[in-house]
Amino acid sequence: MVTLRDVANKAGVAVSTASYALNNSSKISLATRKKVHKASRDLGYQPHGIARNLKKQKTETIGLFLNDLSGPYYSEVIQGVQDVVSAHGYDLIVGSASGGTNSTAYKFLLEKRVDGAVILAPKINDAEISRVAKASLPIIVLDRRLDSDYIKYVLIDNLNGAYQAVSHLINRGYHKIVYLSGPEDSFDNQERFKGYQRALLENGFNLMPQRIISGNFTEKEGYQVISGFLAQEERIDAIFSANDEMAIGAIQAIREMSFKIPDDIAIVGFDDIRLASYINPPLTTIRHPKYEMGRFATNMVFQVLHGSKAESVVLPTQLITRQST
Repeated sequence: MVTLRDVANKAGVAVSTASYALNNSSKISLATRKKVHKASRDLGYQPHGIARNLKKQKTETIGLFLNDLSGPYYSEVIQGVQDVVSAHGYDLIVGSASGGTNSTAYKFLLEKRVDGAVILAPKINDAEISRVAKASLPIIVLDRRLDSDYIKYVLIDNLNGAYQAVSHLINRGYHKIVYLSGPEDSFDNQERFKGYQRALLENGFNLMPQRIISGNFTEKEGYQVISGFLAQEERIDAIFSANDEMAIGAIQAIREMSFKIPDDIAIVGFDDIRLASYINPPLTTIRHPKYEMGRFATNMVFQVLHGSKAESVVLPTQLITRQST
């Protein structure tokens, strides 16, 4: 293994000079830095990352902790985070926080194995996040409102997006509209329900509890609960699903029951995942900037790390009309 001493000997400088030069310290002349870098390349020297970071008292790593690593929603968020992390020369670690305080993700926060984190994981609650956040470990949360000195949030305008979706159905002549709900403890779901409720009430319709169906944001759950609902006697003419994955499962259930979409039952989703435009029929949905949400959140982490003030932000949504309505 090539050592720092080998590089220093080849460049004809002291070991400490070689170390400063490889870290591009202004203490070392440009000519010497170039000479040391050339020696490093010629020998194929790789710095010892752990030792370097111990000296700096930084990990140069950002954590992205999610409840679910498998869903199609997350890929664009992850890419947005990754692009910003890479631009700063840091590493990204992505982990599951589905176990809450028992998760490896939470352990990384407690032990400060990352310099900052983006968290989309309701199972790590507000009190736990507040306990570990500090100037040297800023945290940006998604899917909740939590705002303090070292914690900020990036949200989407869930309420207005849901209001747009249900208003669109009403304007198309659909009046018996089911809300296919996500988990009750999800902030996104709670806000989307408020938008559903507001659109109904503002258009003179009553909120009917029997038309609120609980799901868990998965395609399988959307299929199962809508299959069960359609087997009952009550007839409906539209569904607003709290996310696209449940909507895709619901479409399968509707078609298996020999209903036509949108003639018999229209359906609107939320998220505009990539698959939404390719299913049959293509899904009307609410688009929001998932990639930008990841970028915003990670830029805010670095703002705090660099001593600047970050501000929480709410990103807009957009109705995308396709054949399912």
